Amino acid sequence: MPLRHYLQLALSDGVGPITIGRLIEAFGTAEGACAAPLAGLRAIEGIGSVKSEKIYSSVRAAAAMAEAELAKAHDAGIKIICPSDEVYPLLLRSIPDPPAVLYVKGTLEPRDLNSFALVGSRKCSYYGREQAERFAALLAGAGFTVVSGGARGVDSAAHRGAMQHPQGRTIAVLGCGVDKVYPPENEQLFEQVALRGAVMSEYPLGTPPLAENFPRRNRIVSGMSRGVLVIEADERSGALITARQAADDHNRPVFALPGRVDNALSGGPHKLIRDGAILTAGLEDILQGLGPLPQDAVEPSLFPAPTLGVEYAVVADRPAPPATLTDRQMRILSLMGSEPMNIDLLIDRSSLPAQEVLQEMTLLTLRGQVKRVDGQTFVRHKLIRN
Repeated sequence: MPLRHYLQLALSDGVGPITIGRLIEAFGTAEGACAAPLAGLRAIEGIGSVKSEKIYSSVRAAAAMAEAELAKAHDAGIKIICPSDEVYPLLLRSIPDPPAVLYVKGTLEPRDLNSFALVGSRKCSYYGREQAERFAALLAGAGFTVVSGGARGVDSAAHRGAMQHPQGRTIAVLGCGVDKVYPPENEQLFEQVALRGAVMSEYPLGTPPLAENFPRRNRIVSGMSRGVLVIEADERSGALITARQAADDHNRPVFALPGRVDNALSGGPHKLIRDGAILTAGLEDILQGLGPLPQDAVEPSLFPAPTLGVEYAVVADRPAPPATLTDRQMRILSLMGSEPMNIDLLIDRSSLPAQEVLQEMTLLTLRGQVKRVDGQTFVRHKLIRN
């Protein structure tokens, strides 16, 4: 059972995500890493004799802890997943230090591959809270799962905004165990999030919200998202840590919302914009700046062959589209010829509201039916008959 061994490694004292990755690489599997002899551990470059003895004893002591943790999670209705599970976030697997396990209240779904993070100050202004809700609702309407940290201020507003849309999904990544409610006033919010997405953490059950947990938590928020938008943060804010991780460690685009020049909470976003973040005033700025999904994150099973009434084969270097498209999506595609088309022209031809067309183009791009040429110009992927 891979999960039990991943959990055993995660619960081992002094064994972090990077070391776990090195152990699994050296011994082939999580089970092999748990059973590694002392001599084998000592032979791994960078571990040495002293550290190898600590790892050896710690991993073996964690075996019983893992069994107890599995039982405790089962009784609480909490799922624990590891990188070998299908529902483990694909983008998160590609970061340098992915969590060995994730505790999940709620559900993770394939469409969470299209996730986007909103982060910012816990002490945000009314403007910051308003914009967090606004952008989260727009992103949810465009088919994105909104990811944030469950904290006061911008994070909580982002989760609420995402749930304003009837089909909106949101994920809260906590800096404590998922059985702990922090901040305490978010108990009802987290219950709603678990019903409309997931509340999750890499920390064992019962872990309190210690200050040192939150910077480590931020890499998950960034790592499982296609991009990060910073809304109000001073220049020492943890939101800027998330932004730096997104850009430097995870190769994700960073977006920043400008604010009043006399507001200290504008300092963080303005600094990011000076450093190259994308100035963001609306959903269109995000859609233009995101770029395609990383190719190594797209699994063929997420894109089954089309059944549109005619048998098609897809050009080899592009993913096949999903089996079903909505009537509105089919209508939009029928208006697009073989040449690139500007979004404004498509809106005029469709007679649909601009926001609806933008939302559908996001989903059609994700599903491999269209691709962005530049700016607001799109073209259909070529389909050929079998």
